[in-house]
Amino acid sequence: MCWLVRLMSWTAQPIHFVDFEGSLSSGILEYGIVTLQAGGVVALRTRLCRATGRIRPEDTAVHGLADTTLAGCAPFAEEFDLFAELRASGPFAAHFAGAENSLIKSVWPYGRSAVDFARPGQTTQEWGPWIDTGALYRQFYPQLETLRLADLMAACGLQSELDDLAAKHCPAARSTYHAAPYDALAGALLLGSLAREPQLAKLTLPQLLALSTLDGAKRDELQQGNLF
Repeated sequence: MCWLVRLMSWTAQPIHFVDFEGSLSSGILEYGIVTLQAGGVVALRTRLCRATGRIRPEDTAVHGLADTTLAGCAPFAEEFDLFAELRASGPFAAHFAGAENSLIKSVWPYGRSAVDFARPGQTTQEWGPWIDTGALYRQFYPQLETLRLADLMAACGLQSELDDLAAKHCPAARSTYHAAPYDALAGALLLGSLAREPQLAKLTLPQLLALSTLDGAKRDELQQGNLF
């Protein structure tokens, strides 16, 4: 099976695109998870989460979440089973994944033992390696002037598709940028758009994960590991 993973297109694998609202000081206040299969959206999961620390007014001005809104919500820490089960079925993705990785590790430093999709045949307790659309678009489309989600949606002609999907899947009050379900949908559409490019659709999952890693030494390590 390991050699099949090295040969199959990344589009054959379920991928879970994650977005969080919150910070290390406030905790995760909202999550959005969009599952992609064959480059298309098949599911969205989202909810609000009670703060574990102070929410700064300037952060509320961006994401629209305050203590009064979240007081009756369960904390994010109760979602370990969901995230561990999803991670076992496919890799996580995010737009500039360092923030999401830092936030999830601040709650659970490690997950359950799961497939290391970058190194077929091995397992890991890490939440990553992540597919990173920020890193991928920076490399594949160097002519882009900005990598902000809203600007990429416009540049790639995806805004209308995003709004149609958001109307079906997002809570009405969270159908806007800087809301986790909406941003997760936007990022998932960016990833799905790569599947429409024949050369990019041919990439294997280990190759896509290696290209998502901007650290040269780490990328070389991943690529070398996939030669054997």
